[in-house]
Amino acid sequence: MIELKKALLDLLTNRVLICALFAWIFAQLLKIFTSPKYRQGMSLLRFVVGSGGMPSSHAATVCATAFSCGILYGYDSAIFAVASILAVVVMRDAAGIRREAGKQAEVINQISEELNKKKKKPTFEDTLKVLLGHTPLQVLCGALLGVMMAFFCQHWLFLKIYP
Repeated sequence: MIELKKALLDLLTNRVLICALFAWIFAQLLKIFTSPKYRQGMSLLRFVVGSGGMPSSHAATVCATAFSCGILYGYDSAIFAVASILAVVVMRDAAGIRREAGKQAEVINQISEELNKKKKKPTFEDTLKVLLGHTPLQVLCGALLGVMMAFFCQHWLFLKIYP
């Protein structure tokens, strides 16, 4: 039981994890002000936990993780190297594969809409989610936000909490 309490306390006080979570939350909240989708009637909860938009919360989270590791363990550490490589993979995926999947979903939705117009009973009732990936600018802004959050958390916030 004591080991479980210690493990839970370690998890809840993990500086890298907390910083990454702050970066994700901040990026998701910024999307409220930068996206026309929210202003078009999408629910706040669905919008805030969804993917896509400006800035990339994926990029913010992985960059905050990588740079927090660099600050805490050194930029020459293995953990920083692993976190940085994973960050590059995630950001490349967000701006590449997932963005292309979103474009394909948009075309498929248009095709199914046209097919449904021609029939009395709709063949395709569900629409595919289009906002899956990010533009390179959205990923860049998310990455910069993540780096700033890492420095803010590790050099200011946690010094106030853990003197």
